[in-house]
Amino acid sequence: MSVRHALLALLSEGPKYGLQLRNEFEQRTGDVWPLNVGQVYTTLQRLERDGLVASDDPEGDVGPQRDFRITVEGERELAEWLTTPPDLSAPPRDEVVMKVMVAIDVPGVDVLDVIQAHRRYMVELMQEWTRLKADAGSDDLHFALVVDAELFRLDAVTRWLDAADGRLARATTTKDPTEPEPAASPRLPLPRRQAVRR
Repeated sequence: MSVRHALLALLSEGPKYGLQLRNEFEQRTGDVWPLNVGQVYTTLQRLERDGLVASDDPEGDVGPQRDFRITVEGERELAEWLTTPPDLSAPPRDEVVMKVMVAIDVPGVDVLDVIQAHRRYMVELMQEWTRLKADAGSDDLHFALVVDAELFRLDAVTRWLDAADGRLARATTTKDPTEPEPAASPRLPLPRRQAVRR
């Protein structure tokens, strides 16, 4: 998440001070992403340094009631961020995926047990998020949207675990244990599969 751009979005509504920005950030993100007020002021100082926000204090003193406002350059930066899709061309480093892939070759570990443990946990999380959404009611649009996003994400992970389970089950039933392992065939580099540093 870009705190920088979220603060610009909040400032696009009008001048605000640091603590106000922190409170509104947390409210707008459904109160699921807490933000340290120190991070708010550090980000505001960087935004001011970059000419994206201006303050009512020309001396640069960071005070609790110091108002910040977005500049024209900040509005351009915000508009570009809002309309530019994130780079999703490389797969993210998902810990669940990594655990399953590593577990395949760990001696004494049944990868299907690993999958089952994670699947159970994902279903429990989905149930908890669904309960929280029902308890919150329909008044909190921001929280409802966050919960929807989280439910879709957890559903996607659960579906991947189901697919991995099926693929591994098919791979173990079709493999003859008496048959020698085939020699590794040379692999051509595939686009976007190289290691991505994060």
